[in-house]
Amino acid sequence: MTLLAVLTTLILLVLLITWAKLHPFLAFLVASIAGALLLGIPPASIPDTLEKGIGGTLGGLIIIICLGAMFGKLIAESGAAQKISEVLLQCFGRRHITWALMLTGFIVGIPLFYNVGFVLLVPLVFSVMYQSGLPAVYLGIPLLAALSVTHGYLPPHPSPTALIPLFGADIGKTLLYGLCVAIPSMILAGPLLAKRLRHIECTPLKTFVAAPRSSESLPGGWNSFTVALLPILLIATSTLLAHLNIDSKALGFLGNANIVMLIALALASYTLALRRGMSMQHLMQIYTEAVKDISIILLIVAGAGTLKQVFVDSGVSASIAALLTEIPINPLILAWLIATCIRISLGSATVAGLTAAGIVAPLASEGYADPNLLVLAVGAGSLMCSHVNDSGFWMFKEYFNLSLKDTFKSWTLMETIVGVVGLAVVLALDALR
Repeated sequence: MTLLAVLTTLILLVLLITWAKLHPFLAFLVASIAGALLLGIPPASIPDTLEKGIGGTLGGLIIIICLGAMFGKLIAESGAAQKISEVLLQCFGRRHITWALMLTGFIVGIPLFYNVGFVLLVPLVFSVMYQSGLPAVYLGIPLLAALSVTHGYLPPHPSPTALIPLFGADIGKTLLYGLCVAIPSMILAGPLLAKRLRHIECTPLKTFVAAPRSSESLPGGWNSFTVALLPILLIATSTLLAHLNIDSKALGFLGNANIVMLIALALASYTLALRRGMSMQHLMQIYTEAVKDISIILLIVAGAGTLKQVFVDSGVSASIAALLTEIPINPLILAWLIATCIRISLGSATVAGLTAAGIVAPLASEGYADPNLLVLAVGAGSLMCSHVNDSGFWMFKEYFNLSLKDTFKSWTLMETIVGVVGLAVVLALDALR
């Protein structure tokens, strides 16, 4: 009966989002209340459960997500993103241009949230298309594959960042494992897949072709690369030093993800903005817009926290753990399958990852799976099979002016390869532990 209540709650969540067209935050709240009642939580206790779920989920995330949004917005607004792409395109040349675009998407995608990165970087693809005469889909898929892997596998992106504390994972180890997963995933789903899509012709709408800035107005290449990669370098360095048994209070402080993002933001604010003549008022306007950009994501994360807390307070998490461990399948594959099913049903990768996490979290807490790899397995599933209920599917179709058939052949296939290769690498890492 308990598991039937959980299934009913999840079906209700799917219907509220897909059929009733309710905003995911509201859908999570309604489904959580219904689930709490079905699972026997006293009505008087439900508001406390909802508040506890929201506070517990956002408490450890809001700093890093908001700082990450500000950081990524400044990377774009300052021209550092364009400078990074220019340097890479010059280094790789026309022959390896897809690899240059892939690296651009990866480096710039680390600090930029997916939708922001898409809107800011796709016009770059069209500019390269007009300069080189190469097909837009051939150029765009490698860049968007790189954006997808950073979105699904690497903190400070919302889904992996939210899953890390939920599973009790370590942000440094998850980042290092995530890089191992991201690199082969974006290569196979990017430049290698693009070769087979070269025949897809399209005429992108000129509305989406942005005029590039003059080279003189851009920050320096060294500064742009260093600042954009600083969060990863700091977190990775602190993790490696900890593995070498170099432990200190300073290392614990400087290796904290919130402190890392604050340091990176401070350096970016000075080197990319204030030192180059940007006023403090304009800089703060950029940061205000950045927080507005991710406010919806914060609400979705908060909503997912309420459903997770309902499962915890009702005691159903123990039942889920017992059921999942009895299924004769690798826990990592199971987590990937659950995330995949929710992704196909709901569309949003972030919602799919967070919803699946609330179901499979007992696998980590009970020690049935490495929590760091579980984060990545759920991330891989959340990227699978993007189709007509995913906003990214329609953004790609409309920006590139493609038919539905060609969108499935390019975008959906790319996202599916990212998810399948991601799972394969996660399983390989698990076997090598």
